[in-house]
Amino acid sequence: MAKKNQNASKKNSILPWAKKGFLENARVYLSGPMDFVHSRKMEKKWGWRVRVGQFLKELGVTVFDPWSKPSVQGMYGYGREGEQTVRLRETWTFEPTEEGRRARSKCCQTFREIMHLDLRMVDISDFLIAYSPTNIYSVGTPHEIIVASLQHKPVLFVSPPVVFTALEHLRRHLEEKKDKKGQRLLADLERQVPIKPNPRGVPSLWYMPLIGSENFFDGFGFAKYRDAFGWVPDPTDRLEEKYPPKRPLLPFLEEVHRGNKAPQRWDPVTEKMVPDDDWLLLDLAHQNRT
Repeated sequence: MAKKNQNASKKNSILPWAKKGFLENARVYLSGPMDFVHSRKMEKKWGWRVRVGQFLKELGVTVFDPWSKPSVQGMYGYGREGEQTVRLRETWTFEPTEEGRRARSKCCQTFREIMHLDLRMVDISDFLIAYSPTNIYSVGTPHEIIVASLQHKPVLFVSPPVVFTALEHLRRHLEEKKDKKGQRLLADLERQVPIKPNPRGVPSLWYMPLIGSENFFDGFGFAKYRDAFGWVPDPTDRLEEKYPPKRPLLPFLEEVHRGNKAPQRWDPVTEKMVPDDDWLLLDLAHQNRT
């Protein structure tokens, strides 16, 4: 009966072409900023991981999302992360007192569990998807990318355009009002943050050799699948409408899945595309049948 229901759900798939393909039974970890996003609550409920996770699950991929971590057997609650994480960070202190040492120790131990579980999910994944806009500070994301790279796993890196529309509107407003004090305050703010537009989405130079030239994407390409999944338009959609991705991630994943073969990479020596042997997706189902 369970098998019959499973087949029925396959027939009613949101993406009919997703029934069988290269990524079926693969495992992916969704890496990206969490600590310094604008709203952890909104990011967890409506962020990019929600949509990408829905898309990949349709392809039969097991998705590891740090906002929704799997339970650890025998250690309930280990490594959980949510809105309360911010509140714990607020208890951090540099005070050289016994009370200060206790507070720091509690933060370190709690975040050690979070880091431990996240890195374990990286370990058991076949590939990573990393979302890394250049305007959001993040430490965990580079750590996870480096761990995956050392394990010779593909890292699909999304670096979107970074623009500050509100900043431009404010600057024009202050100029029109001839508000010299406001202009000086805005200039000070830009130096202190710093606010650096990146409309082409060019990634950090250090990421370039770490990721590899063929694994960079300048957006997700949600528009193609929005109607199928019923996604409500949000700021990411508006950004991609204004700056259409030249190399969107989701259509790439569709092409790989439907082509049923590993992606290729550019070989700078031969100057041609060659098989990317980082894509080692083990066929455990076939092994169990033999």
